[in-house]
Amino acid sequence: MKAVKIISGLILIAVMAWLFVSHQQTIRAGVNERDSIAYWAAGNLLRSHQNPYSASAVLSLQRAHGYSLEKPLVLRTPPWSLWKVLFLGLLDPFWAWIAWVAILLASLLIAMRVTWRMYSSEERPSAAFLVTGYLFAPIPACLVAGQLGIALLLGVILFLALEDRRPFLAGMALLIPFAKPHLFSLLWFVLAVWIISRKKWRILSGFATAVSLAIMIALLLDPAIFAQYREMVRTAAIQYEFIPALSGVVRLIFFRRFFCVQFLPMAAAVGWSLHFYWRNRFTWNWRYHGPALLVISVLTAPYAWITDEAILLPAILQGVIWVYAAKDKLKLRSQLIIFVFASLNGLLLLLLRAKIPFATGIYFWSSLLWASWYWYAKSFQSLIAGSGIYAEDLATGFSRDRSNDREK
Repeated sequence: MKAVKIISGLILIAVMAWLFVSHQQTIRAGVNERDSIAYWAAGNLLRSHQNPYSASAVLSLQRAHGYSLEKPLVLRTPPWSLWKVLFLGLLDPFWAWIAWVAILLASLLIAMRVTWRMYSSEERPSAAFLVTGYLFAPIPACLVAGQLGIALLLGVILFLALEDRRPFLAGMALLIPFAKPHLFSLLWFVLAVWIISRKKWRILSGFATAVSLAIMIALLLDPAIFAQYREMVRTAAIQYEFIPALSGVVRLIFFRRFFCVQFLPMAAAVGWSLHFYWRNRFTWNWRYHGPALLVISVLTAPYAWITDEAILLPAILQGVIWVYAAKDKLKLRSQLIIFVFASLNGLLLLLLRAKIPFATGIYFWSSLLWASWYWYAKSFQSLIAGSGIYAEDLATGFSRDRSNDREK
């Protein structure tokens, strides 16, 4: 069996290498239109101590390498996130894209493996788990666009996995999702309350250490980086852009002139999150309760794209494990509902295959789909309660390690 796996892996690598070589020219031509060129430009400018947020400098650099659009792709993440893209400036846009996609794929593989170990007592992941993980629409969307979402996902997964045993490292891992703090609004609020009430100072110190180091790197390369970032935010005029998130669509239809409306769902969600934490404070477990915060954070985010929704993978897979554990008790109605969820995810994949731009707003309903799936799958906990030795672990989200401790 091991030899078969090795041979299969080598065949897969050979096929991928052949596809890469045979389509190299097409791939090179398309790289300049992907979001990864914004990361490459930022790394290139920062490496030479220039302003990575300058639209004119970015456009000049991108056009010199074949970029054809009028508006440059400028990195919009804050200065403490620039360490992620710094090395890309050492490469040309094509190889920077290759390196970035390799990082995203590695992050995905690690995230999938760690998620399985957190939420399942079995040694090997089920086919349903693997298929869902790799075909979860935001994942291929993120890979195709060369966006940041899967890297943010890895940071969240590492925090969930390390929080109970390696709190300092868990805090440091939070630097990764802090690149887009608005996507994790509920997590930050609840985390602050939890740290203070439980006196989890090692997590706070790990986070503060990582952020401080990231800021130091940015300031050493560009002392004016924060002023430049503020200027970029001011001139970008994001309030006049259409944001294809659920909040952006609601604003477009009913409150076009009022940008603040996009923040109202998030404000309401903060109140919900504090109530959610208070109700579960005595049994709070980040591995179990954390995904719920992620789902509602993305659903109510004032600024989000389908590629950002890759961070919801642990919530989606947690739901898959719940449903799979109850597969022998599924009624026809439940099977049809699950089929509808799978079909809607397939529809999103078809839209991606058709190369419909993210900015059109046609994907705005995706976050609502993921939230619906999570809460529907959560209802299956009552079915798996008492169904075996690992029922408690499946229902509460504890990892295999907890199960092993119980057996000892």
